Amino acid sequence: MKILITGAGGLVGRALAEHCSASGDEVLGYDHKALDIADPDAVKSLICGQVPDAVINCAAWTDVDGCESDPAKAEAVNALGPELLARASRKAGAVFVTISTDYVFDGHKEGFYTQRDQPAPINVYGNFKLEGERRAQEQHARTIVVRSGYIFGPGGKNFLSNVVSRVERGEKLKAIGDYWGTPTYARDLAMRLRELAVLDLPGIYHVVSAGDGASFETFSMEALRLAGLDRDAVEVVSGDSLKRPAPRPRNSRLKCLLSEAIGLAPLPPWQEGLAHFINHGHNQAQKHKNLI
Repeated sequence: MKILITGAGGLVGRALAEHCSASGDEVLGYDHKALDIADPDAVKSLICGQVPDAVINCAAWTDVDGCESDPAKAEAVNALGPELLARASRKAGAVFVTISTDYVFDGHKEGFYTQRDQPAPINVYGNFKLEGERRAQEQHARTIVVRSGYIFGPGGKNFLSNVVSRVERGEKLKAIGDYWGTPTYARDLAMRLRELAVLDLPGIYHVVSAGDGASFETFSMEALRLAGLDRDAVEVVSGDSLKRPAPRPRNSRLKCLLSEAIGLAPLPPWQEGLAHFINHGHNQAQKHKNLI
């Protein structure tokens, strides 16, 4: 396949480019400097010029608090971007896959959110990610929306990706104990993104690592256990105590109703992905830093 990846410099984009290349695909990867997905002319020119078989959008502005203070930028990247990419994909005859978020839900549900649950975002980030889903689907019938969340892996800048490295540096961490999601290993998410592009079955999919989900506290403790580090470095706090600008859903655990129906096995448990990350991805990243 000829696969065009936007956001190729980010956590999921890098994992996806690596996986697709290893699968024998022709990969065209563009980070935000190489392609502004909110630029209509640039998007149309690139996609219609390259004519890929699939366009997979990993570009997003995921700074939840930043989105709260700059809704115009949030709309441009997270809503307009997917719309433009979907439109160009339709014109180029490509299937379009875009990553959305667990934050399209309000967090009031006790169990897992499925495709049957009505989205009700409670922050600007979730609002425009949901808008991006809908705009993309309106533009192109062959649109696949992949909701995920609590993503971790090599090169990630978020809390989950850096628990071990920060403790190794001697930092003390605050981990939230009363907000829950479904941790998802970027490498496994990347594999599923490609599978969905190949299947070319439009719809909304919830793609997360298997398991009952975890709080930031649960995840952190398991990461430090696997790394053989002192778990006393973590202070457990409530989410509300951090007084962050944007509200977050207390529970955003996801489960998919469609994957098994179309023959896709569950992803490995998040604990398995975390062990692989610590034993391989984390160590490789540390070795790379030491060589610089």
